[in-house]
Amino acid sequence: MRPTATWRNEKAFLPGRKTDAMNSMPVNSSGPKLSRNAIRVLESRYLNRDEKGRIVETPAQLFECVAGAVARAETRFHPSGRGEVWKDRFFHLLTTLDFLPNTPTLMNAGKPLGQLSACFVLPVGDSMEEIFEAVKQMALIQRTGGGTGFSFSGLRPKGAFVSTTSGEASGPVSFMRIFDCVTENIKQGGKRRGANMGVLRVDHPDILEFIGAKENEPAFRNFNLSVAVTDAFMVAAREGRDYRLIDPASGQGVGTLGAKEVFDAIATTAWRTGDPGLIFLDAVNRTQPTPHLGAIEATNPCGEIPLLPYESCNLGSINLAHMLKREGEGEVIDWEKLRATVTQATRFLDDVIEVSRYPIAQTEKITRGNRKIGLGVMGFA
Repeated sequence: MRPTATWRNEKAFLPGRKTDAMNSMPVNSSGPKLSRNAIRVLESRYLNRDEKGRIVETPAQLFECVAGAVARAETRFHPSGRGEVWKDRFFHLLTTLDFLPNTPTLMNAGKPLGQLSACFVLPVGDSMEEIFEAVKQMALIQRTGGGTGFSFSGLRPKGAFVSTTSGEASGPVSFMRIFDCVTENIKQGGKRRGANMGVLRVDHPDILEFIGAKENEPAFRNFNLSVAVTDAFMVAAREGRDYRLIDPASGQGVGTLGAKEVFDAIATTAWRTGDPGLIFLDAVNRTQPTPHLGAIEATNPCGEIPLLPYESCNLGSINLAHMLKREGEGEVIDWEKLRATVTQATRFLDDVIEVSRYPIAQTEKITRGNRKIGLGVMGFA
């Protein structure tokens, strides 16, 4: 069911209302004013091509296609013809470059793939079947332009007994190499390389191997890595105490490490290789909006969005450099334009949730239920 937030109140958008800043803004534009570099990027990644690789779309046509595809959500919920009104507003939002959505929306809106979200998190279970199911799901997402995040904390540590084969487990870092190799051979939507986030809890027995995963070889080029730290670990690191390592299969303690030494290893390795980063698990889950649906264990590849297993999120940015107006001898923030742009961009991103085609059924269900979006900024400097 569509949320009934105040920004969704149709009465606020009736034409002619002077209090509605959006209606005072022009909704038609002949096309974007783009730099030479921007045109190069559009030509290499976004503009439609025919079977011979020739560009058959202009930037204005691209934005019109995106605006029309996203505005179809308006018709779905308001069959009274509001779709065309919002198509014009979205087109203006894009062609003025006041706001731009994430790459999958620009690449796929109105196109056969139709997958518009950039960020996904997938669960990884502790069996061969579950691990390779996650690999398959990752491939389906990445070929449409999405990036994927994983927590490998549920995998048994290296050397653990495997009853089905009477052998030993190879550990999460070993299986991460499979994910990395598959991503290396997938080009997202035919336009860009894949990206992953790999997360391991600080109390996993293989945490030191995970921390140093990028040090000794050119491995995990398609992964960002983050250690999931707890409040208890941070307190132990500050106080110089040991902390327990936990077997994820049994939940039992299997040894200890010095928290300060582990924290120093994280910092030193991050200085050398750029990874790992930190995810503050307890802080994330204290403030997450849907704790009754489960615990958050991972983020999208760049860490902007903590997500539940199978959740996805679409992103967009407002260009703050366009949110200024002349006043006297200088420029000041145009708060009215900023308010209108934030409102329209939020509606755009929420509509993306409705019209996107999801490669995994579990993702469609939880994404449409929780409706997470990420609205950021660019041009602050």
